Amino acid sequence: MVRLIKAVLFLALLGFVGLAGYAYLGDMTPNRSEVVEPVELNVDR
Repeated sequence: MVRLIKAVLFLALLGFVGLAGYAYLGDMTPNRSEVVEPVELNVDR
């Protein structure tokens, strides 16, 4: 039973290290594009 708990903790730690490594080293820059949309204002004076 102790070996099973150690294996689960090891896999969780390995997953956390992999996720942190991907977050710091992975290319996660967003794709940028210009959006132009006209806005019509209905102002009554």
